[in-house]
Amino acid sequence: MITTENVLADKFNSSAVTREPFPHFCMDNVLDAAFAEEVYDSFPSYHEAKLLGREFSAVNEKLKTQITDFRKFPAPIRELHDVLASRDFVARVEQMMGIPNLMADPELEGGGIHETNSGGHLDVHVDFNVIQGRNWHRRVNILFYFNKNWREEYGGYLDLWDPEVKNRVAYIEPKFNRAAGFNTCGHSWHGVTPVTCPPGNMRRSFAVYYYTAEPPEGWDGVEHDTIFRARPDEWMKGHVAMPVEHALRGMKEGVRNLKAGVKGLIGRG
Repeated sequence: MITTENVLADKFNSSAVTREPFPHFCMDNVLDAAFAEEVYDSFPSYHEAKLLGREFSAVNEKLKTQITDFRKFPAPIRELHDVLASRDFVARVEQMMGIPNLMADPELEGGGIHETNSGGHLDVHVDFNVIQGRNWHRRVNILFYFNKNWREEYGGYLDLWDPEVKNRVAYIEPKFNRAAGFNTCGHSWHGVTPVTCPPGNMRRSFAVYYYTAEPPEGWDGVEHDTIFRARPDEWMKGHVAMPVEHALRGMKEGVRNLKAGVKGLIGRG
């Protein structure tokens, strides 16, 4: 039987957490070595992941696949998911991050299996802060990495930034059997640097997010989707590409709303 004790090393404790500019951590060899190998071997190919989930191709998030439906996970990854959603592990995260009453998301919205192909990236952002419809407040992200023999020139590093996105405060290699995580808040800026691994390789991770029914202390009451920012050396993206894509998304949303309104009028007629 897979349990927290025989899957996870005893490393999830508050001593691993750096508190500024927002609580975050990075730790190695977090899973039992044999189990980590099983998870590694069970990851689908990028093409399979596209068929099982969805692929992103926007300016801010490109050549990345995501599988959130746990029923589609290979058995070892399903076992990992079950452990990370267990009350025992959630209690460890509560104690480590100093946030009581955490809840694992059974629908893994935005989480699950993530694979980024060569040429992909994820720009610096803060995550959506509330799951609409459930009114759950996002509080903690934890990412488990499954990449062997990863080199710095392959990119794909998790980078954490200060509140002004001017200075990088952490630069984390997505190495095999490593976990990184942080409290999510209005200034927990983070991203994934461009992935430049050789063709046929990819960056692989498993993401799990935790929530509370209560809002965080000092919350301003404003719900928001994912908010992106350009890195300091990405002038063109910040001043041209991002604004253009934002405008196009607004136009598409306006067209969808207009069509919905017309259909409503026709239905009433």
